[in-house]
Amino acid sequence: MSEPEPEPVPGITSSLEELEAAVREGRASGDPERLLALVPYARFLGLGCTREGERLVVRMRYAPSLIGDATIPALHGGTLAGLLEATASFHALFVSEVTGMPKTISLTIDYLRSARAVDTFAEATVVRQGRRFVVLTVSAYQDDRHKPVAMANVKLKVG
Repeated sequence: MSEPEPEPVPGITSSLEELEAAVREGRASGDPERLLALVPYARFLGLGCTREGERLVVRMRYAPSLIGDATIPALHGGTLAGLLEATASFHALFVSEVTGMPKTISLTIDYLRSARAVDTFAEATVVRQGRRFVVLTVSAYQDDRHKPVAMANVKLKVG
């Protein structure tokens, strides 16, 4: 006896083919925004993406729901972690042009200073890319890209 198909959850994409189509269209047009719209956590964080030459800059728009310490106020470390991990994945998809959907193998974060209640940006750099894995460093910053608020080392399985 086969199990019934699960009901789709509103706002959540259940089709890998739809995600892969969004990646192909984003690569062809140079605009990864369609993929971001399909990822509920990216929508929750308020992520946006722009290409600046070979660089992919991911922006997390400030929202009061992202605050972790209201006394400072400072962004929650989990939202920064989400930004760093998403930036690594989107970079692998759109800049490195990996063939498979990235899966996080490891994520190590260094929180360097309090992230204020303003928009936060992140950029990734590929350290090493192979057939099955990509290793990246990601830097999150606010006003000055040379003064990061957090940095991450990320290993993704891509094949």
